[in-house]
Amino acid sequence: MMRKTFKDLILILLGGIIFSIGINFFTIPNLLSEGGILGLTVVAHYLFEWSPGVVNFVLNMTLVLVGYKFLEKRTIIYTIITIFSSSVILFLTENVGRRLTNDTLLAAIFAGLLVGIGLGLIFRAGGTNGGTTIIARMLNQFLGWSIGKGMLIIDVIVVGGSVLIIGLDKSMYTLISVYLGAKAIDFIVEDLDERVAVLIISNSSDQILNEITTVMSRGLTVLEGRGGYTGANKNVLYIVINKQETVRLKSIISVLDRNAYVTVHNVHEMIGKGYNAA
Repeated sequence: MMRKTFKDLILILLGGIIFSIGINFFTIPNLLSEGGILGLTVVAHYLFEWSPGVVNFVLNMTLVLVGYKFLEKRTIIYTIITIFSSSVILFLTENVGRRLTNDTLLAAIFAGLLVGIGLGLIFRAGGTNGGTTIIARMLNQFLGWSIGKGMLIIDVIVVGGSVLIIGLDKSMYTLISVYLGAKAIDFIVEDLDERVAVLIISNSSDQILNEITTVMSRGLTVLEGRGGYTGANKNVLYIVINKQETVRLKSIISVLDRNAYVTVHNVHEMIGKGYNAA
């Protein structure tokens, strides 16, 4: 448990560093904005020259205090750690940030990717970026909106309001940045952890089972099957693994039984810990 907590804290810290680089080296120097509370932080810097780190901390902590009951205890703790660490990193890097490119499109692309990767690592560790998530949960509670719909509407409102500050062209580039950021978050949170379900029918099922449990250190389920044509009874092996592990699994199966029948299916959702392949 302590090891996992330490790993989560490292991911949160690394995520804060990466997204702070995106803000202070690409977003602000090129007069772009962001969605959600982060966007309000950037706009406040443009209008009043307030420190992004300080504004980010004040806004997000205020929303945590208002909406803490909508989050689990562990999520609240991780969120507070995230807000504090990311705000400190934003504050420490705001004076060293400089424009790395004069191309606004390149700036939007790299800002979106860096912010998305940073937040993705934070979400993967179990934290949140505070404000937008909490507001979305409150809208879900009182108006029945989905979390995704709530976050999207908040982002659109903030980016739309930014038009008055940074102009239409910069706001359009910001939309590109926000879109790429969302894709980067999805990739970090979901695609890197993508699972597949593998069904194996083989005359060497016992040997394959032994190799999977000893070499791959993975558990699996043995189902009783019967051939529709031959009527012969066979064991059917069912296993859920990371998509990256399929190459190794196929190699094991091909060595033990080249005639094995194998099907691989994408797993869209898992509930419970029975097939955890982490």
